[in-house]
Amino acid sequence: MSSVAQTVSQVPTTIEMPPIDWAASAPLWIVFAGACVSVLLEAFLPRHQRWPVQVVATGLTLFAALVALAGYALSGPEPVLTFGHALAVDAPALFLWGTLIVLTIPSLLLLADRSVEAGGVFVASAAERAAARTGGSGSVPAGGGPAGEHVDRSYGTPDQMPTMQTEPFPFVLFALGGMMAFVAANDLLTMFIALEVLSLPLYLLCGLARRRRLLSQEAAVKYFLLGAFGSAFFLYGIALLYGYAGSVRLSEISESAAGSLTSDTLLFAGLALLLVGLLFKGSVAPFHTWTPDVYQGAPTPVTAFMAACTKVAAFGAIARVLYVAFGSTVWEWRPVLWAVAIISMVVGAVLGLTQTDVKRMIAYSSIAHAGFLMLGAMAITPDGTAGLLFYLVAYGFTTIAVFGVVSLVRGPDGEAGHLSAWAGLAKRSPLAAGVMTFLLLALAGIPLTSGFTAKFALFSAAAADGMVPLVVIALVASAVAAFFYLRVVVLMWFSEPADDGPTVVVPGAFTTVAITLGTLATLVLGILPTPVLEWAASGAFIG
Repeated sequence: MSSVAQTVSQVPTTIEMPPIDWAASAPLWIVFAGACVSVLLEAFLPRHQRWPVQVVATGLTLFAALVALAGYALSGPEPVLTFGHALAVDAPALFLWGTLIVLTIPSLLLLADRSVEAGGVFVASAAERAAARTGGSGSVPAGGGPAGEHVDRSYGTPDQMPTMQTEPFPFVLFALGGMMAFVAANDLLTMFIALEVLSLPLYLLCGLARRRRLLSQEAAVKYFLLGAFGSAFFLYGIALLYGYAGSVRLSEISESAAGSLTSDTLLFAGLALLLVGLLFKGSVAPFHTWTPDVYQGAPTPVTAFMAACTKVAAFGAIARVLYVAFGSTVWEWRPVLWAVAIISMVVGAVLGLTQTDVKRMIAYSSIAHAGFLMLGAMAITPDGTAGLLFYLVAYGFTTIAVFGVVSLVRGPDGEAGHLSAWAGLAKRSPLAAGVMTFLLLALAGIPLTSGFTAKFALFSAAAADGMVPLVVIALVASAVAAFFYLRVVVLMWFSEPADDGPTVVVPGAFTTVAITLGTLATLVLGILPTPVLEWAASGAFIG
């Protein structure tokens, strides 16, 4: 017996490497590699050199990922499962990857701009505490300058303290990589890891505002604590689904749901808990309570990045889970999600009417839009998937441009968030008021904007899939939400500005490009949506 055991112990153990399609996954590993390089730059570069190098390195990473994605997508590839079937690189995944990368570019420009806020929107030093007590900028004087002096030391010299922490650049890349893995995950465990990778950098970014430090730190803590609860629900749902199917792979969960004769209690309990975590990330009511506070407290460029890219990641993952794993049980879970969509639309539209802060108003607008997006997620059809994907890219560009304009309206204490400060804005800056008006009309779904085209595509697909009552409710909610968009338009154009009201600062090149990109995309997608719609409809999710 001992000789047999000795013989067995001498048999070499071989571990096979899972198959990896490096070409298909190139955009993902380029982003993560760029994030790691960005961390090394933080570790080894002198402080005064970090900002310009980080901006260039992050921009090159996004450009390289976009080139790799375009080269692979244009080759007409077949859908593949890679990294040991952990990732599914299919047509929706490629579309979502492209959307995330393209939306990160204007977000990065807003993050890197140092002209709108002197020295940048992020705190100059991690140890800075004055602003937390006073609510002001609390700038630590650099190079011996007097406190409160606003000097643009974007590049600096070796004897100067940095004017802005540069950690946000690797944070953005890690969050982007997590989002890309999240929307392509083919099993729930990979999806959970990606969820944490995208979430942790966002928690940190929310607490790094230069001004109103207490509000920013409060937003970060709320987001972290509620995000931890959401992750716990998600993980518990994975455990229940594993208990039901014996696997965390989406396709095997689907096979068990379609062919099992056992009780479905674990299946639908697991799905419910899983969706709590996913709906939390998508700001879908009633799991939305973090959204207004975080949108208001986080630095505005971070809010723009979250509002656009996190929404894309969340609904991309929701659609994949429902389409691949639970498509065979659609009639069991759809009534519950009908109720969730209605609650989200009503909460976002009605509570948005009561807001007096611009960023909180846009937060409730995003909650209403999340309810609209649920229609596409529930429509398990090619048209539903295409409508959902198009809506995500259209909403993302418009939202980033809106927050870019919001960052330009400033008072003595920073951004002028209260709606009363926007009175008569057209008399101070007709261009800024005109751009903001166009973007708000797009959010309302007025024709010749991407908002109208996106809603038409989404609502048409939902109605064709038997959700006509829900589409009617969505149209009513859109009409109600249009009121608080038009309220801002009326304030800007038909009210007199206060003598001591805020000013509209002249944006730097980065912010100008970001707002221009978002505005042009909103216009082009409203007039010529066909190429993007065709790409969105080019394929289905695989499992």
